[in-house]
Amino acid sequence: MFDHVIIGQYIPGKSFVHALDPRAKLGAVFVFLIFLFLTRDPFALTLALLLAVTAFLLAGIPFRFYLKGMRFIALIILFTFLLHLFMTQEGALVFDFGFLRIYSGGLIEGGLIGYRLFLLITMASMLTLTTTPVDLTDGMERLMKPMAKINVPTHELALMMSIALRFIPTLLGETSKIVKAQMARGANFSEGSLWKRLKAVIPILVPLFIQSFKRAEDLATAMEARGYAGGEGRTKFRQLRWKNSDTAVMLLFVLFAVWSVLSRWFI
Repeated sequence: MFDHVIIGQYIPGKSFVHALDPRAKLGAVFVFLIFLFLTRDPFALTLALLLAVTAFLLAGIPFRFYLKGMRFIALIILFTFLLHLFMTQEGALVFDFGFLRIYSGGLIEGGLIGYRLFLLITMASMLTLTTTPVDLTDGMERLMKPMAKINVPTHELALMMSIALRFIPTLLGETSKIVKAQMARGANFSEGSLWKRLKAVIPILVPLFIQSFKRAEDLATAMEARGYAGGEGRTKFRQLRWKNSDTAVMLLFVLFAVWSVLSRWFI
C-alpha cells in the first residue's frame, strides 16, 4: 500500500501538461486550493472535479497507476469523513443508536471535507507527476523571487520544499520494507487491542527515523560533493519560458475560481 503513493513521484512524458511552465502549474494548483476552501456550491465543486479529470487526461497519467496510488490516500479521506461525521452535531438527527448519533450536518460536512481533500490531493499529485524536481524547484524559486528583496532565501526554501515533496514516496517505500521485515519476524499489526497495535508500531518508527536521517545525510554529502553552495551566484542550464498555453491555463483557473466565488455571493 505504501509503495504506490503518487504524491512526490514523477512520470516522464511529452503531454500538454508536462510541457507547461512549472510556474503555471504551481499557480493553477494554488488558485485551485483557494477556490476549494472558499466555495460550497455543489455545481462549482462538480466543475472542479471535471477540471481535475480533464487535467489528468491531458497529462496522460495511467488510470491504474492513479488508483493504486489513491489506496492509501483513501484511508486518510475516510478517516477525515468519519471524524466530521461523528464530531459534528448540527442539523437533523439522521441516526441514533445509544451513544452513536449521526446528524445531517455531520454527513454534509464530512462529505464536503473529504471531497475537497480528494480534489486537492489529485491536483497536487498531477503537479509532481508531470514536473521534474529541477523544474519544480526553479518554478517555486521564480514565484518567490519578490521575497528575495527582503532577504528571504528563496532558492533554499524552494529546494527544501521540492526535496520534501520528493521524499514522501521514498519515506513510504522505506516504511513498507520495514513493515514487511517485521511481519516476516512474526509481528502482527492487525490483531490484539488498540494498545498492543500501538506498541507494535514502535519497532517500525525507530528504524524509519534512522533511515530518514541516513538518507538526509547521504543527500547532503552528495550535494556537497557536487559543489552545491546555495543559490547566490548560481546560473541555470535550462531557462524557463512562459508560453501562450501557460497564460491560457492560468486564465482558465483564475476565471473559474472568480466565477465560483462570485456566484456564491451574488447569485
